[in-house]
Amino acid sequence: MRISRSGVASNSNIPVIRYEPDDTAPLWVTLGASIQGATLVIAPTVLFVAISVQSAGLSENFLTWATFATLIIVGLMMALQAAKIGRIGGGHLIVCGITPNYIAISVIALAEGGPTTLASLVVVSGILYYAVATWLPLLRRLITPVVASTVLMLIGALILPFAIDLIRDIPEDAPSYSGVLPAAVAAFVSVCLMLRAPRNLRPWALALGIISGAIVAAALGIYDIDAVIAADWVGTPEIIFSGIDIIPDLSFWALLPMFMIVTLIQAIKNISDGMVVQRVSRRTPRATDFRLIQGSMYANGTGFILSGLAGTLPTSTYSALTMSLVNMTGVAARNVGYLIGAILIALAFLPKFTGVLATIPSPVLGGFLLFGIGLLFIEGFQSLARARLDLQKALVAGFSFAVGLSMQHHNIFMDVVPYPWDLLLGNGITVGAATAIALTAFLDLSGPRARRFETLLEVENLPKIDEFLQQIAHDIGWNDASSQNLSAAGEETLELLGGSYDATLADRPPRLIITARPEDSDIELEFVTVSDETNIEDRIAYIEQDAETFDQSDISLRLLRHYASEVKHQKYHGVDIVTLNMTGSK
Repeated sequence: MRISRSGVASNSNIPVIRYEPDDTAPLWVTLGASIQGATLVIAPTVLFVAISVQSAGLSENFLTWATFATLIIVGLMMALQAAKIGRIGGGHLIVCGITPNYIAISVIALAEGGPTTLASLVVVSGILYYAVATWLPLLRRLITPVVASTVLMLIGALILPFAIDLIRDIPEDAPSYSGVLPAAVAAFVSVCLMLRAPRNLRPWALALGIISGAIVAAALGIYDIDAVIAADWVGTPEIIFSGIDIIPDLSFWALLPMFMIVTLIQAIKNISDGMVVQRVSRRTPRATDFRLIQGSMYANGTGFILSGLAGTLPTSTYSALTMSLVNMTGVAARNVGYLIGAILIALAFLPKFTGVLATIPSPVLGGFLLFGIGLLFIEGFQSLARARLDLQKALVAGFSFAVGLSMQHHNIFMDVVPYPWDLLLGNGITVGAATAIALTAFLDLSGPRARRFETLLEVENLPKIDEFLQQIAHDIGWNDASSQNLSAAGEETLELLGGSYDATLADRPPRLIITARPEDSDIELEFVTVSDETNIEDRIAYIEQDAETFDQSDISLRLLRHYASEVKHQKYHGVDIVTLNMTGSK
């Protein structure tokens, strides 16, 4: 969320949230949302594991073990994403599962080096995930809201063919309409219940839609339950620990660059997912808390390492499924994430129940996925609109989206670069994200040279800060009134940041780094320091909404809101960044 002179963004299009992340939903509501969430997770998770293992030609025993281990790891991931354990955890209800981005390269790793090579590569990818999360403050000028929103829209657009393939995935002897009809029923029932069902029935819209589609699929003869009948009620597979390579072989080093690239793209997607989840989980929009995004990424990195040690595919977040679950149920409470995790872990030991969910016909899942894809694309578009688009940002987003979408439809690298790099470079999300990052980096590097001033966060240093700001205003030719506004904005920001730490608990005041980027009649000021738990954007939004009620601490916020055309506050672990956009006259 960004605050400008135009006021706080409207939240009229935000779905009604009955229970926010820190609320405790009633038991029956929690149970209903959790069952639906587990239903969403288990089918694609089992499907993706089966596709990868069978494509690599591994044994049935390994498939059984991989499915068992993956369900347990995904269950732990759901709980970890909902938690806030130190710096680990997203603090929100976030649906997790096997990420499709790793299927192709995981099959290659399994085929070339076996489970041990895959395990080693996934563990290293998890370490990289930790590194990206830790360095996120340094990457903020590359992984911007425009980049994240573009990736979200690309994911929504490029997953659409996968949903259509699921709808068309029917037995050869089945009628041609046996895919479309169950999908249509599942989607139609879910949407209609969401639109017109009584409030107490809406949380079950998703489950009822899937059940309706499954009934239609069974009537058409495309619901195969033989595997369910043959499965045991309770059981555990043979434990197969492949281990990791202490001294990696050539296949590891050959595949490592590919895993690193995909992991970086997945990390960018994780950032986008985190921004979306935080927005849709609240009744009133708040500024993105990047500490929770870092926590979500740390949780993902932990899931990667656990998956690697188990020799299975890495897990990640599902923004589309999270949005669908939250929007349909109105429940974003974290306790739902804990219960979904517990259900998945329990189901890992119950093969028959696992089989019931895993054998839901593909057309039914495809029909539901269409609903989730639509929500994901719209959220990406709305996030882009909230980024205060100018011509430059619009060009970055539009060109990157067009490149990614075009590449997905026609891979120009096919037969130009060797396999499997042609598949990686021809992936629309990879190319689109890389294009957006490259253009963002070009804008940053080709812009005016940034000026930097470093000191301690003390009121005694205000004259030095004012001298620094006045020199910048003089160099770009601002008049006296604009120069004074710039000084006043700097003073109010220092006042806010200076009152946000406890001097009795610190040996010395925090370091303050001020970066100024002047361009034409505008100046972007960036104050980097350590602050408290309160987000300045949220406090400004509050005083905008309740203009008649404020205390003495609100005065600096109101003055800052008056002097700056835009205020943005990004909070990371150990780092706070306040960015002001100032417009002056010459």
